[in-house]
Amino acid sequence: MTTLVRGTSDTLTRDALTVLQPGFVGTTPPEWLLRRIGEGLSSVGLFGRNIATPEQLASLTARLRAERDDILVAIDEEGGDVTRLEVRTGSSFPGNFALGVVDDTDLTRAVAHELGRRLAACGVDFNWAPSADVNSDPNNPVIGVRSFGADPRLVSRHTVAYIEGMQSAGVAACTKHFPGHGDTNVDSHLATPRIDVDLDTLHARELAPFRAAIAAGSKSVMSAHILLPALDPDRPATLSPRILTGLLRQELGYEGLIVTDGMEMQAIASVYGIERGSVLAIAAGADAICVGGGLADEETVLSLRDALVEAVRTGELSEERLADAAARVRALASWTQAHRARGAGSEPGAAVQEGTAPGTGIGLVAARRALRVTPGQAPYAPPRSAPYVASFAPVANIAVGDETPWGVGAELERLLPGTRTGAYGPDAVAEDVLRAAGERRIVAVVRDAHRHAWMREALDGLLAARPDTVVVEMGLNQAPPRGALHIATHGAARVCGIAAAEVVAGA
Repeated sequence: MTTLVRGTSDTLTRDALTVLQPGFVGTTPPEWLLRRIGEGLSSVGLFGRNIATPEQLASLTARLRAERDDILVAIDEEGGDVTRLEVRTGSSFPGNFALGVVDDTDLTRAVAHELGRRLAACGVDFNWAPSADVNSDPNNPVIGVRSFGADPRLVSRHTVAYIEGMQSAGVAACTKHFPGHGDTNVDSHLATPRIDVDLDTLHARELAPFRAAIAAGSKSVMSAHILLPALDPDRPATLSPRILTGLLRQELGYEGLIVTDGMEMQAIASVYGIERGSVLAIAAGADAICVGGGLADEETVLSLRDALVEAVRTGELSEERLADAAARVRALASWTQAHRARGAGSEPGAAVQEGTAPGTGIGLVAARRALRVTPGQAPYAPPRSAPYVASFAPVANIAVGDETPWGVGAELERLLPGTRTGAYGPDAVAEDVLRAAGERRIVAVVRDAHRHAWMREALDGLLAARPDTVVVEMGLNQAPPRGALHIATHGAARVCGIAAAEVVAGA
């Protein structure tokens, strides 16, 4: 039976467009995007493909706001391993795990504020960060160093510091991935993770950082595409009224914007489809649909818009729920617009350029403080000549992407000209590295060695043949330190590589 729709077709269409946060291809806004903004689209998501320089990004966001001055411009800029602002060079800021290792909330707050300031200077006012996941499973393939750590109290206090720093710069924070993506060894980009925890554990561990984030005034919360049978045995959190409305809204008292994780992720797309999934998400209590990491065209926007309008017309989605969701999007846009007005007069893009050179900036200060250096049995002597860097590269998870450079090779080349680097994958053996290195000192760079047997085997062979090898771990530091010198950076941001290279070179 079809319910009576009281609003006009134009109102429904505008509300349906308002709750979408789509992406696009290119470094300038396409005409179709500008046209849909004029029709009611209230948010746009930016990815690495959209960003070339700070000046270009500032120009892009200015063009969007020429069409609509209160549009939300969102980005997935966590710093550390997940960067869009510096996708081509690596981030000027270490990620959450490095900040958690230092455990100085003033430092975390300062890093988040500076990152927010740089985003705001380029016209970005909504950041899909921080990750408040408690990384209780060290084999987690998608969170890892994106988390502040495995202790819910530590994660809570740094989540609060991050939110305070980011939002003090006028950029809305988005605490993710509710109700907690840390206790899983499945990547929701590829399948649906199932987290079998009891309610007591869930409340004490997973939910603790989100309670803290809500108390700190996080402007947004992002849902996770995870199945938690203790809360809802049938639907993942993004599509669950019990989790989004019952738990987040009613029990935890959250009043801000709820945005979904990317709807193209297979945990949703392969089971429900993005159109059906978007309708179910809004009906469950989500206010905004994140889409565009993979599907970034006008057809996607129109299909989601039409699916939401049709769901209202057939009674599957109430008009009031859609209108409420749209109102929350507009409320957040008003908050960011007010902050931009107060910060008017700063030169677009200028803040992004400050503090990015090696040796300067709060990010490098933080990366240096996050290093943990373990000497070998003999006193360490830096290489007398240019070394050989063997970079053991696992397949990057989709959130991180494989386009962002990482490692220490480029930074060692700057300090020790003539340094050579070789990249090695799952078929690598120690003999390959030894042959390529020749007489050079070897610096072996690994990332989450505890998760990759092939990496550990290659490293074992290398250390047996060349005990003077320096080992740099740029992921979770779960394996026992070995080598002439072992450096744990707790992340693979560019500044982490700079900090490690300084130690290797004795700079």
